[in-house]
Amino acid sequence: MSSLSDLINLSLCDYTDKVIAEYIWVGGSGKDVRSKARTISEYVSDPSKLPKWNYDGSSTGQAPGEDSEVILYPQAIFRDPFRRGNNILVICDSYTPAGEPIPTNKRHAAAKIFSHPDVVAEEPWYGIEQEYTLLQKDVKWPIGWPIGGFPGPQGPYYCSAGADKTFGRDIVDAHYKACLFAGVNISGINGEVMPGQWEFQVGPSVGISAADELWVARYILERITEIAGVVLSFDPKPIPGDWNGAGAHTNYSTKSMRKEGGYEVIKKAIEKLGLRHKEHIAAYGEGNERRLTGRHETADINTFLWGVANRGASIRVGRDTEKSGKGYFEDRRPASNMDPYTVTSMIAETTILWKP
Repeated sequence: MSSLSDLINLSLCDYTDKVIAEYIWVGGSGKDVRSKARTISEYVSDPSKLPKWNYDGSSTGQAPGEDSEVILYPQAIFRDPFRRGNNILVICDSYTPAGEPIPTNKRHAAAKIFSHPDVVAEEPWYGIEQEYTLLQKDVKWPIGWPIGGFPGPQGPYYCSAGADKTFGRDIVDAHYKACLFAGVNISGINGEVMPGQWEFQVGPSVGISAADELWVARYILERITEIAGVVLSFDPKPIPGDWNGAGAHTNYSTKSMRKEGGYEVIKKAIEKLGLRHKEHIAAYGEGNERRLTGRHETADINTFLWGVANRGASIRVGRDTEKSGKGYFEDRRPASNMDPYTVTSMIAETTILWKP
């Protein structure tokens, strides 16, 4: 007699060429991921060879009920760590039946920026540090915290080990390996300053692929926490008070920054980012004002400043970059719930295309 787990883990490769494709898209809040599956006749590695599909946009807050059909355009393919075999995860973006991007489709606008010849020539690299918090399902309180109470103050939890300091490592390691299996360019993980909070890093990845990879990594994490019975939060300040918030620090460089003399290019790019500080903050995530207070390793939301090795700055330049005279910098302003298509493309637009 087969068990449910036997059937879930059933390999299809020896019995059929058909493949299950899980189509994934961003929902109406701009922060939620949605997905549904379909069968395709054989394995496909090129997203342009996958069929377009549709969904009910009135059920995701993306279309009115009287005209609810929204079309999915496949854009990037990853291996499916849940079904495994030849099955795939497909990152899609959303369009009207007439072929117009819907308002919540941030990928379309980003693709225009990343396809601009000046941006292509600069080969922008990104490394995104995605922080998140794991919550107990029924009380929405961080895992490892006493219900209705608080653990000891911050200090012993960052990059820690031990049952009294580290909570959720099995989920985090499962996600790490699942992302590597999927083909996500995940470069590391670590426990964060607040207990129950973690971080994974995607990159270095070029252009729009960084955002595609972050979205599929978020989806995989949602699925793993679903299995574990834990709630995943990307809230930038999940617990008020003397606790660190959650960001999505975005590391960035261009070809010119990575060459000899690149430090001067970096300083000019930072100057341009400062001139558009308000525009960037407005696009860097909902609720970010609760996180960017000037405390807990942040700069005040209304203040733009940069510095070398300064984690209380808006933009941090690493010691190695200063020493070698070339490299990258870190934009520390994006919130954990930011849209990576918006953030990555906006940084490229401001530093490469925008003329003050």
